[in-house]
Amino acid sequence: MTELAPPDNTRRGRIAFKRIFAFIFHPRREYERMTGEERAAWLTPLLVLSILLLLRVVVTGFLRAQAAAMGEVSLPPDWQWWTPDMQNNYMQAMQATQGPVFNYIIPALTGLAGLWFTWAVISALLHLTSTLLGGRGSMTSALNVVGWASLPMAVRDLLRVIYMLIVKHPIASPGLSGFVTGTEGMALFLAQLLKNLDLFVIWYAILLVLGFSLVDNLPVKKAIPGVLIVLIASLLAGAGLGTLFSSLGGMMVTRPFL
Repeated sequence: MTELAPPDNTRRGRIAFKRIFAFIFHPRREYERMTGEERAAWLTPLLVLSILLLLRVVVTGFLRAQAAAMGEVSLPPDWQWWTPDMQNNYMQAMQATQGPVFNYIIPALTGLAGLWFTWAVISALLHLTSTLLGGRGSMTSALNVVGWASLPMAVRDLLRVIYMLIVKHPIASPGLSGFVTGTEGMALFLAQLLKNLDLFVIWYAILLVLGFSLVDNLPVKKAIPGVLIVLIASLLAGAGLGTLFSSLGGMMVTRPFL
């Protein structure tokens, strides 16, 4: 009598780093493996994303601390109009924010929280959108699709780390934000929006469309607008939050005594 292979659900939670390269080069094949599965397969890509995010934070923090130790401090645009007392207070405030807490711990915690929260929210929104458009997937399948589709962001972080190690300084204007010169109002919002726009976001969107069309059995002509609506909404929301936090941070650091 032939022995039956154990069900695939026994492998629930297993970390499979070997699938990373297989997915990057053959995403359709890997998505087809997920079709019909109800087990959680998102842990592997989320761990890779978290590790590379932490690596980027460490390298960025080290380079910023090194620049601060050499006296390389970016000054506000209206620095020359400040009084000597205001300039001294600003320099003291900048020195107070150059410790390990501000360079490593806070960016790592906020980065990880943003990564996992964004993944969960986008997965929920895309699952809802897919269901409304006729998709037959589950919330677990949506978490899997978004998790694996996010791997281009891990590639982006890796390339940023390599670039920073080569040039020996942090990236000042990620994405397309270098085209914006202003630092206040609408210019700040536009800079926050453009810093997350690059080829990797397009790659991410393509993988989302492919994933929901295969795993949720959603027609491509419906998957494309559904994914675009959610991505545009998330980019606008992220830019709004980034503008708010940047403005509050600027008020706390650059204008603490006005």
